[in-house]
Amino acid sequence: MKEQNISLSTNDKVAIISNMHTMLAAGIPILEVVDSLLEDAKGNQKKILLAMKDDIGQGQHIYHTLSRFPRVFDKVTVNIIKASEEAGTLDIALKDIKDTIRKDAEFNDKIRGAMIYPMFILVVFFSVLLVILIVVVPKISTVFKQLNVPLPLQTQIMINLSDIIINNPLPVAAGAILFVMIIIYIFKRYKREVINIFISLPVISKLAEQIDLTRFTRSFALLLNAGMTITVALALVEDVVIKSATRKAIIHCGKMVTSGKKFSEGLKDYKQIIPGIIIKIVEAGERTGSLDKSMQDASEFLDYQVSSNLKTITALIEPIMLVFVGILVGAMMAAIIAPMYGLISQVGGK
Repeated sequence: MKEQNISLSTNDKVAIISNMHTMLAAGIPILEVVDSLLEDAKGNQKKILLAMKDDIGQGQHIYHTLSRFPRVFDKVTVNIIKASEEAGTLDIALKDIKDTIRKDAEFNDKIRGAMIYPMFILVVFFSVLLVILIVVVPKISTVFKQLNVPLPLQTQIMINLSDIIINNPLPVAAGAILFVMIIIYIFKRYKREVINIFISLPVISKLAEQIDLTRFTRSFALLLNAGMTITVALALVEDVVIKSATRKAIIHCGKMVTSGKKFSEGLKDYKQIIPGIIIKIVEAGERTGSLDKSMQDASEFLDYQVSSNLKTITALIEPIMLVFVGILVGAMMAAIIAPMYGLISQVGGK
């Protein structure tokens, strides 16, 4: 496996960084730290540590090793490690990175958790649909065919779908698998475009902006705390956001700072996506010379806002999904029951 394709779970990444921080803080030399970690390391953890050992033996810095594994360590992490190695504060930087990774993991879990319920409802719906098409419709369609009565369009469509699934199970299964594979390929190949379409939806758009700002402020605070200049930090955090509008705001702020203006002035030009309270927090940080602390406060505020909005959206989605699925299932059952009532009325009329 190429180094560029190697990945680690969040727990494994936290384990490496946490253990390195603990041993370095205790005064153990870095090479001994890596040797100690290698004793229990497995899989990709071991590959990364072996690469680190080789690089250290050749006089390279740790950040050089981390940069070889972009799917594990992003540019923000690599540059924080680089700055801390130059400043001799590697153990402190590792602790900050560990805490940030844990916060990011908790943050992502909140987002993932909000999506579980809608996905579960959709899976249940398609399962019910499949059972109806395979078990219920064939029995009803037999009766209709024997009586040779005209059927409504929706009923005929369900019967045709049922016949296709029952008479061609292998081609249908292969087609379904192929369809899923195509969807996965499209998502991987055009991930940014697909995400941009999704996050352009009315309710999702505002939430995506808040998620972007949370990640931006957290990463920005971490870089400033590591001793990075504002311009360098802004250039590095461009990749942590998803929405193009947020990225443009960050780039604009970088240009403003480079031209000698304040960071907060750049934020004011994007008031449509930057909350006023965040601008006020940044202005306070600039006045007191504690911008890194102010950005950390901003990230915590935004984290709370996202959590609150996720709960609200989830509470709204649950009844909407139930009503939506109920209408679809009701429509399917009506397509089956309506012709039966028609037959009963004909028999009763006679």
